[in-house]
Formats: sequence, structure tokens, C-alpha cells
Amino acid sequence: MSPQPTIAAEAPRYLCALQRASQVRPARAELRRRVGVDAIEVADVILECLWQAETMAIVELLRSQCRQGHIRTRRFLAQLPARENKAIGSMTERQRRTLAGMLGEGRVELDGTGLALAAREGRCER
Repeated sequence: MSPQPTIAAEAPRYLCALQRASQVRPARAELRRRVGVDAIEVADVILECLWQAETMAIVELLRSQCRQGHIRTRRFLAQLPARENKAIGSMTERQRRTLAGMLGEGRVELDGTGLALAAREGRCER
């Protein structure tokens, strides 16, 4: 008769996952704040694939930008061949470079009204 696995044997794995989640949540919140106030560029986060953003969806990171809501983000992501909920860490190097290039050249042109330009110059308020 083989011994049955116990719940106690799974506890360390479960606790390890909880601990990791407790570290990632505040780090992601800080990353979103920094992106929101334009202290760090989204393209840089995507290219460097920071540990905070490895499992973060593309759409979540893009929405962190000032004045980039659901509609603008979806319009921008419609140009990409990847899913909007694709994790940044699972993207290939080529996909990350393509996305970063599109962000770098089209940031001001995302909405065409100058709102992104205002955010770029630090005039955006949350």
C-alpha cells in the first residue's frame, strides 16, 4: 500500500506561492504608478522585461499610462498580431522589440488630440 499524499506536504509550495504573490503585488503597483507619472517608459519595461512585469498582461501595462483607457489601448493593440492578455514575459524578443518600437514612434499619435503629448510633458493629472 502506497502512502497517500498529505495536505501538509503541499503547504510549503502553497506558502511559497503566497509569499511570491505578496512580493509581486506591491512591486507591480509601484511599476504602474511610475508608468502613470511617466517616470519610466512602457517601451523600456517591455524591452527590459522587468521581473515585476514578467506575468503582467500587455493591456494592463499599457493602461497604466496616463490617459490610456480601455478604448485607446484596444485600438493600439489591434495593430499587433499578439493577444492583448499575453504576458510580457512570454513574448519573444522580436515581439517585444516590435511592440516597443510601435510605442516609441506612435505614443503621441495614439489619440491624435495631443492628450498623450500633454502627458509626456508632465501635465497629466490623475
